[in-house]
Amino acid sequence: MHNLNAWCSSEIESLKARSLFHLPKVHFGPAGARTVVNGKKVIQLSNNSYLGLSTHPKVVEAARKAIEKYGVGSGAVRPISGTMDLHNECEERLARFKKTESCLLFQSGFTANVGVVSTLAVEGDHIISDELNHASIIDGCRLSKASRAVYRHKDYGHLRELLREARGPKSIKGKILVVTDGVFSMDGDVADLKACADACDEFDAITMVDDAHATGVLGAQGRGTVDEQHVHERWSLTVGTLSKAIPVVGGYFAGPRVVKEYLIAKARPFLFSCSAPPPVVAAVIACIDVMETEPQHLKKLWDNTKFFKDGLKKLGFNTGDSTTPVTPVIVGQGAKAAKFSDILFNNGVFAQGIYFPMVAEEKSRVRTIVSAAHSREDLQEALDVFKKCGKELGLI
Repeated sequence: MHNLNAWCSSEIESLKARSLFHLPKVHFGPAGARTVVNGKKVIQLSNNSYLGLSTHPKVVEAARKAIEKYGVGSGAVRPISGTMDLHNECEERLARFKKTESCLLFQSGFTANVGVVSTLAVEGDHIISDELNHASIIDGCRLSKASRAVYRHKDYGHLRELLREARGPKSIKGKILVVTDGVFSMDGDVADLKACADACDEFDAITMVDDAHATGVLGAQGRGTVDEQHVHERWSLTVGTLSKAIPVVGGYFAGPRVVKEYLIAKARPFLFSCSAPPPVVAAVIACIDVMETEPQHLKKLWDNTKFFKDGLKKLGFNTGDSTTPVTPVIVGQGAKAAKFSDILFNNGVFAQGIYFPMVAEEKSRVRTIVSAAHSREDLQEALDVFKKCGKELGLI
């Protein structure tokens, strides 16, 4: 019999030898600007709760009331007996927020991407994906029976070439699905949805965007990249997560009602996973309420983003092409990124190292994310730590 334990141990030792194996740090408290991680008080720069809503009183109260009314879970998948009025209400609220005809909840952003891509793109169809799209999009493509191609990051001329090839030499007669992240999660840059839509219009292709890192961050009241770039009338499908600016858990599809109904009938993650617990769904609804009625959180997020991003650049760090609160500090080697993250942590700042396979080895970095919860004092202290540790490693 194959010794699985020995094989796993060997693989882990190989990762450790390259300083690329790290167990997750443990948090002792809420996802705030300052928290306790592994027993140490730190400034948190590795959390996606952009608007700081995970402890907002209205959100917490909504979750508490939902438990009192519905209990802690549905005990079933949605198609059997797991759909509550709360799920329908949440989908209606999300659809209005996203300015789409309908919305469908999934159990995570990952399952939303996997479910939508693998269900809508079938044998005889073709998928074209940005090379830096999220792993869940890539896995959705792998699970689909459609053929696929990858265009160079944000190179819409290359996208047009691939579309022309698909409709020409490859003779694709079925659907062509073009998928892009809205905000790219590792680099913090933003897709040009107008350029993408122009290419898709020319070759009768379907547009799909993953707005995970844009919902709550871009557009009016945080409605996302489609709203920010004013392409509502030209855009087909949106997928996103409910675990970032909306800091709970889950994912969603937003688009035409008939597509939602097809996903209800066919999408395996929807069909075979238990529905979201009532407190989770109620908290999502409350977050939408807050985003629509309390604009100060979004304003503070962007004020903090500018201050911190400008501070890193003035210190001499390479922050790539980021234009959003996702700000990488690129160091170029996985082991160096891991070491930089460790030194920052020891000095009171938690900024996670990111390296292969999450990014290419030469693009290894420490990824920072500021939030509306940070004070100016928090961010200045973090910049001081980055300066000290960057000099210690010879990065600046």
